[in-house]
Amino acid sequence: MRAVVQRVKETSLTVDGKIISQIPFGLVVFLGVKKGDSKESALKLANKISNLRIFEDENGKMNKSVKDVGGQILSVSQFTLYGDTTHGNRPSFIEAEVPDVAKPLYEYFSKCLTDNGIVTKLGIFGADMKISQLNDGPVTIIYEM
Repeated sequence: MRAVVQRVKETSLTVDGKIISQIPFGLVVFLGVKKGDSKESALKLANKISNLRIFEDENGKMNKSVKDVGGQILSVSQFTLYGDTTHGNRPSFIEAEVPDVAKPLYEYFSKCLTDNGIVTKLGIFGADMKISQLNDGPVTIIYEM
């Protein structure tokens, strides 16, 4: 599993011109599922992100998690995180898991975030999503499980 985590002031996700999800502040997590990923790796990644301390404390140090600051998470499936361009300019996605397996793992990952006490909103798996976000910092962290 690969996740790109961005700290945001606000974000919204639309499909076909309709707002599907939005959060006032917190994290946007773009999640790619790789062939062979499991529920175990989804749970481990969700726990890492839930406790990731990238929000500032009263001393201006990144020492608080999204839970600590009462933020929310927008979880977005993104198979293109496994795009491979080592051979040419057109990405190959052969490492990305097939949708029938990836979708339940994405949903399980998102449920694990919710189970950790974080309001978690989702995109629509496989949809052509438009995301508007105001990055905070910017702070971007990449996880690989």
